[in-house]
Amino acid sequence: MKNRWSASTIARLGLLTAVAIVLGYFEHLLPVSGIPGVKLGLANTVLLYALYLLDVPSAILLMFLKVGVSGFLFGGPAAMLYSFAGGVFSLIVMIFARKMPGFSVVGVSVLGAVAHNIGQMLIAIFVVETRAILAYLPVLIIAAAITGTLTGLIARYSFRGLRPKLEKADHSAKNEE
Repeated sequence: MKNRWSASTIARLGLLTAVAIVLGYFEHLLPVSGIPGVKLGLANTVLLYALYLLDVPSAILLMFLKVGVSGFLFGGPAAMLYSFAGGVFSLIVMIFARKMPGFSVVGVSVLGAVAHNIGQMLIAIFVVETRAILAYLPVLIIAAAITGTLTGLIARYSFRGLRPKLEKADHSAKNEE
């Protein structure tokens, strides 16, 4: 039986986790707008990378690692709760959207960004015990559409540059086995 988690896979996932954490930290320092809760979602490019160029289990693992490590380093229990809710809902939506015909990486990214905000809003309703905060959801959805488009475009152009190098690296790794 072939080991799914080869040394090269573990190394790649470690590097991707580090990239996601650094991008998340950069976003933490960078005020995007005066709108509370709006971030660029740059770390989402790592999950898009995993969904398109690796596999779903890798994307799930990366999401958990990013949320967990970033939460301990830059947030706290509440930030982890919101990030986890948004991350899980976002990833589920992106996994299904990725399999549907007609959705480009940009479309998947936008849906993921919107789902992330919806997931966080659902948790917020339970935490603050009021549905009145749903009035803020349209603002978050518009911001998610904009940032999701930007993140999707970054991912699209990154994939174009990475795909030939990845195929060459994967071919070399298979020849070594």
